[in-house]
Amino acid sequence: MPRSTAIRAAACTVLAVGLAAPLLRRRLRLKPPVVIAAAAATPFALGTLMPRSRTRDVGMCVLQMYAYLATYQMPNDDPEKLEARVKVKYPVRIDRVIGLGTTPTMRLQRAFGAEGRFRAWEKLLVFSHWVWFAVPHGTVAYVLFKHPKQFPTAAARIYATFDIGVIGYWAVPTAPPWYAAQQGLMEDGRTPELRRMMVEYGEQFWKAGWAPLYGVLGGNPLAAMPSLHFATSVTAAHVLSDTGRGAGLLGWSYVATLGLALVYLGEHYVTDLMAGLALAESIQAATPKVSPVARRISRTLQQLEAKARA
Repeated sequence: MPRSTAIRAAACTVLAVGLAAPLLRRRLRLKPPVVIAAAAATPFALGTLMPRSRTRDVGMCVLQMYAYLATYQMPNDDPEKLEARVKVKYPVRIDRVIGLGTTPTMRLQRAFGAEGRFRAWEKLLVFSHWVWFAVPHGTVAYVLFKHPKQFPTAAARIYATFDIGVIGYWAVPTAPPWYAAQQGLMEDGRTPELRRMMVEYGEQFWKAGWAPLYGVLGGNPLAAMPSLHFATSVTAAHVLSDTGRGAGLLGWSYVATLGLALVYLGEHYVTDLMAGLALAESIQAATPKVSPVARRISRTLQQLEAKARA
């Protein structure tokens, strides 16, 4: 068999196995390290099979997120086991210190919330949470089409934020404020109690469509530390700032709005946001140091792709 044919066959096998493993993990009882390794290899397999193009870049980003989502969801494959491990108390205690005796979420909801109705600015906060799903990937797409020379570094920074952050969901599974409230840990003898406002408004806005929509998007409800909503948005703001002042201003404005929304709506603690900010800034600081390694990996992938076409 010619070497190029063997390389393409191996890459096709890696791609097929990596796509199948997350889907079949429960049926085949695959161990998480096997699933993660198989799914994480798929972007490199695609990079071997296809020459560099926008289509390949998009495909590699999609495969990267496919691997991330599988890794993110797997702790919740056994909800009872996850609930037995989840940490609930420590972020409540830290946020109470930050809020001088009462968590910032409770202070904000009591000061500005109105039971049973949603004002325009509260709806804006809810929508800022919902549109997050498009923000980091939209940032990557914007750079790809408008600033293609910056794309490799920009995509690496944003997806590294996802990949490093998901380690926290495995190492220290941490519950969000709304879950702590369900356990009675947010009570302080005052009313009203904490509301999960995103769900309340989601039921009003989406009506019968809310349950299936949330069922698709809520793959692991006990994954709050660090806040990857916040971390990836901060990294996206840094990436946008590198492309121009206007885009950077838009990115940082969204970061501020989302940060307020996550705390006010009861989705994250300030502690979660601080951890997410630390993660994003660490990646920002480390980028120049790890760039030589990334370039070596890129050259290796280019060599494999060239051999596969020889």
